[in-house]
Amino acid sequence: MTAADSRNNVLVIGAGLMGTGITHAFALAGAEVRLVDSNPATVSKALTEIGTILDGAVRLGKLDAAQAASVLGRITVADDLAAVAAHCGFVVETASENLATKIAIFRTVSAAAPADAVLTTNTSALSITEIAAATPRPQAFAGMHFFNPVHKMKLVEIVRGLATAPESISVIEGWVKRMGKQSIVVAEAPGFSTSRMSAMLGNEAMYMLQEGVASAEDIDTALRLGLGHPMGPLELGDLTGWDTRLSVLHYLHRTLGEKFRPCPLIEKMVKAGRIGRKVGHGVYEYREGTKVPGSGLAPR
Repeated sequence: MTAADSRNNVLVIGAGLMGTGITHAFALAGAEVRLVDSNPATVSKALTEIGTILDGAVRLGKLDAAQAASVLGRITVADDLAAVAAHCGFVVETASENLATKIAIFRTVSAAAPADAVLTTNTSALSITEIAAATPRPQAFAGMHFFNPVHKMKLVEIVRGLATAPESISVIEGWVKRMGKQSIVVAEAPGFSTSRMSAMLGNEAMYMLQEGVASAEDIDTALRLGLGHPMGPLELGDLTGWDTRLSVLHYLHRTLGEKFRPCPLIEKMVKAGRIGRKVGHGVYEYREGTKVPGSGLAPR
């Protein structure tokens, strides 16, 4: 089977927060999605969340019940990565923000996928060129950086590695347009464009909280109302996960220097398990996914 035959078959690797949103976006755009994850509980949670998103679209009149059911019907769960990759002409990996894990996944995928398949990773900072170099087809490899929550955020950052072919970029741009989103294309650099700016903003906000400049609520309010951001940097860190943010900051610190040194308060929070909304507490406390008013971490 060639990619031309299988281009509408999309493999999504990883059923976490981002994998859930990416699976929904491709299925909504008409793709036949194969979702692969080694954790059955994670897959079950992803399918439940996709159902919730679709139910919300029906209530808002954006879809009817039959259309929502059709979207769910285009999602197939699988656990044999190589077997599924053999039938998919487009791949998005969002399993881990760990370079070694990504390389291992793409070695398996590139050995099995159709010869002209396009391979992408949803990394927010790691080297596209380095991952691509571990495969026999670096020209078909690129970054495809979605933003959370995927079903609401319109931007997709396409990251061009050293060897990425223009044809691969065109295929990715086509999918972004089909999903009703807007793409930008950036050359690979540490943190790309958005992660680099967001990491610095969130890190500085944590330094301000640590130094007692203002409360968490007031720092976030300043960015929302003073600078027009839809979400404050501490709220965003809770949503993204401070473990993920810390991993990105460590990478940027190694590659770009002292200005990205992680705030010690982030290190403390991660060690304490306060990594954000996904565990119910980060800078703020959460009940059933909703921020508890007045729960912001005190300046320290």
